[in-house]
Amino acid sequence: MKTLSIDTFRARYRRQASLLLAGLLSVGSVQAELAICTTPQRPDCPSALSQPAESEFTFSRLIFNDNQAAIDNLGDRIGYPHWQADCSESEPHFIAALERLTRLDTNPDSQSISLLNENIYDYPMLYVVEAGFASFSQPEADTLREYLLRGGFLLVDDFHGSYQWQEFERWMGQVFPDRDVVDIPPSHEIFNVHFAIEEFIQIPGLRALCLNPGETWELPIMKSSQVNESNSSRQQPRWRGVLDDDGRVMAIINWNMDLGDAWEHADMEEYSALYTATAYRLGVNYVIYGMTH
Repeated sequence: MKTLSIDTFRARYRRQASLLLAGLLSVGSVQAELAICTTPQRPDCPSALSQPAESEFTFSRLIFNDNQAAIDNLGDRIGYPHWQADCSESEPHFIAALERLTRLDTNPDSQSISLLNENIYDYPMLYVVEAGFASFSQPEADTLREYLLRGGFLLVDDFHGSYQWQEFERWMGQVFPDRDVVDIPPSHEIFNVHFAIEEFIQIPGLRALCLNPGETWELPIMKSSQVNESNSSRQQPRWRGVLDDDGRVMAIINWNMDLGDAWEHADMEEYSALYTATAYRLGVNYVIYGMTH
C-alpha cells in the first residue's frame, strides 16, 4: 500500500474540504433562492368590514379594477387582481409593528374596501399597491377626491418605471385634474413625525432580489413594442405627493419601491434588515401623519 506524505495528504484534504464546502454553499444558495423566490400562492385578502370598527385605525387596502391595457403592454399577469398583491402577509406584519411601535388603537384585522363602499369615509387611510395597473371609474375617482379633501390619506406603493408612472398619473388626473404631483423633500414633517428618517434608500420588491441579483430596482417586463422603458427609470426611488390647499399631504407616493414586500419578508434572513427597518419606519410615519393631519 502506498503511503501518502503529510504534504500530499494535507493538499488532498484541503481540496476535498473545499469541494464539500462549495457544495454546501451551493445547496444553501439554492435553498435560500427557493425560500424567497418561489412563486407565492394566491393571496387571501380579507373582505370589507360589515360595520365600521371601534378601533381608531383599521388597515384598509383599496380595491380597484385592473387596467388590462397596462397588463397586456407589460405582460405582467400574476394570476390574481393586482390590488391583492402581498395582502396575506404584509398587512399582518405591519399591523403587528403598529401595535408594538405606537400607542395607536389598531384593529388587529385589516380589510379590503372599494371606493363604492359607503363606509369608506370611516377609515382615515387607504393603501393602494401596484398603482401602475389600477383603473378607476369616474364615480370612484370622484369619491376618492372627496375622501382626500375631507381629510383622508392615501398611501401609494409598489409601482415601478416610467410606463407605470404614466398610468398612475392618468388615473390620479381623474381624481385631481387641477393638482400637480410634487416631490416631497426629506425635511418634510411626514418623514419625522414619529421616526426620523435619515437615510432614504430604495426599498426593493421580491422581484428585484430574485430577477436582478445585487440590485434594488426591478427589471422591466415589456410585451408591447409600443412601450419604451429604460432601466434608469426604475433605478431611483422617489417620494412624491399630492397636497391640499393648506399644504397637507393627501397622498404619499412611493415610486420605484415596494414597502409591502419589505413588511412581508421582515422575518426572512435573505431580505436585508436595512430595507425592512426603513420600510416599517416609513409606514408608521405615514399612518401617524395621516391620523394627525
